[in-house]
Amino acid sequence: MPRPKHVEHENHERWLVSYADFITLLFAFFVVMFASSQTDKSKAKQISEAVEKALKEGHSVSIPPAVAKVLGGTVDDKGQGNAQMHGPGGAQKAAKEQQQEVMELSISLKTLSGQLEEEIRDGKVEVSMTPRGIVVSLKQAAFFPSGTDAVEMSTMPTLEKVAVALKAVSNPVRIEGHTDAMPIHTPRFRSNWELSAARAIAILEVLSNRFEIASQRLAIAGYGDTVAVAENDTPEGRARNRRVDLVILNNYALTKTEPVKAP
Repeated sequence: MPRPKHVEHENHERWLVSYADFITLLFAFFVVMFASSQTDKSKAKQISEAVEKALKEGHSVSIPPAVAKVLGGTVDDKGQGNAQMHGPGGAQKAAKEQQQEVMELSISLKTLSGQLEEEIRDGKVEVSMTPRGIVVSLKQAAFFPSGTDAVEMSTMPTLEKVAVALKAVSNPVRIEGHTDAMPIHTPRFRSNWELSAARAIAILEVLSNRFEIASQRLAIAGYGDTVAVAENDTPEGRARNRRVDLVILNNYALTKTEPVKAP
């Protein structure tokens, strides 16, 4: 007598295996995306400090070892940069692009510092390297009569030197107006906000119309007295705060959305 065939019950839960695999892969994907979106904030600052130190010490414009270290390698507890975070196959390309940008900005910094040596010595201009890029700070006392947005014609040779340096690179330029904390209320300007923005626009128009800097590269901002670089309770401090900063932005600055902070 033949044995009765054993009837196998269909497994209705096999889909859980595929579903679990899918969830695991999805989780891994989001972890990778999150990690790749994190920018090493210390990288740009270390690059800037290394470049500025090298230039001050009279080194050549080649990439200093400190900069090369920041541009590559893995992230450690000291916050060193990680070129591999740009994705498979993109590390060398990303590092090369960063090196090229650092070199270009280093040349511009050295050129500006040399060409504006007299203005820097007289306290009319300050040139510095920051995590955002090169900052050329134009002092109000030299470039604008008090309470106005009319650029002094005697400062055109200085602005021409700046324009020559801007033409040597393709980076965007942000023109930022700043005032001291003394309130202003005139028929033309109702507040320091309006005065700071108007002065930034005035410098933009000079660079664009007179020295033919492409307007697509330029942007303006007026900060009033909100980003002070010195105390406002002394005449000297207020004089430092009255300025227009020309920021030659680097790629790090272009990816950030945080508000500007005083150096």
